[in-house]
Amino acid sequence: MSSGGKKIIIVKKKKGGHGGHHGGSWKVAYADFVTAMMAFFLVMWIMSMDEGVKDMVQGYFQNPVGFKKTFSGGTNPLSAGNFITNIDVKRSVILNRRQQEEGFEVAAEEIKSFLASDSLVSGLAAEVEVVITEEGLRIELMETGGADHFFDKSSAELKPVLRQVLVMVGSVLEHIPGDVVVEGHTDALPFGRIGYSNWELSVDRANAARRELEAGGLETNRITEVRGYADRRLKVPDKPLDPHNRRISVLLPFVVTDLDSLKIPGLDPEVITKAVAGKENGA
Repeated sequence: MSSGGKKIIIVKKKKGGHGGHHGGSWKVAYADFVTAMMAFFLVMWIMSMDEGVKDMVQGYFQNPVGFKKTFSGGTNPLSAGNFITNIDVKRSVILNRRQQEEGFEVAAEEIKSFLASDSLVSGLAAEVEVVITEEGLRIELMETGGADHFFDKSSAELKPVLRQVLVMVGSVLEHIPGDVVVEGHTDALPFGRIGYSNWELSVDRANAARRELEAGGLETNRITEVRGYADRRLKVPDKPLDPHNRRISVLLPFVVTDLDSLKIPGLDPEVITKAVAGKENGA
């Protein structure tokens, strides 16, 4: 108490805890920065992806509901087992097939030009057909009437001309990757021999052709099938006795594999010629 009877009140003021300097606003700014960086790297990652992945991401953001309906009752594509690496399989298969077709076209031209330049078989150009079908590259060696150039009727013994053609074809196919299928066909003329029909004849002719292809340099393990169709797959269906139905077919089927293994190197006619000459001379 003071001498005058009045109370003396002492007021103590405490300074604040520096709230303005040590507040939480910086955390918001940092979070925005991290979010922006994450979005930036996400965009860069998507831009480096395949076109199929970009289309999928674009489709999702344009129509999320419709996009989800295409995956297992509304689940996301990853949970449904549709991994990003498998999205563009169809596109890869198309590119795969186109590359094989280009290689088959090169091989077909090489076979045609090689057969046309050989003195022994140049006159048989009409009897050797090289085409690209839905199955793959098909080489048809068939009779055309008149004399029997390739084999006698009712016989699986190959004539010298057909042997030469098959050796040359084997030399060309030696440089082309993939499996090889050999088929034998006959016309519809019924067999008069008991226990031996067009079925046996077609298989025997295909096997004889297989041996000549291997003599031309084709590896044995590349021939995956030897088929005999008898008269069930006629070349000229409305003329079952037509000589064209008596033929040997060599097929290189289309395959689905990685693109790098489908690159077929250019075929050098000189290399093939030397290879054929070596086989003929017993080298």
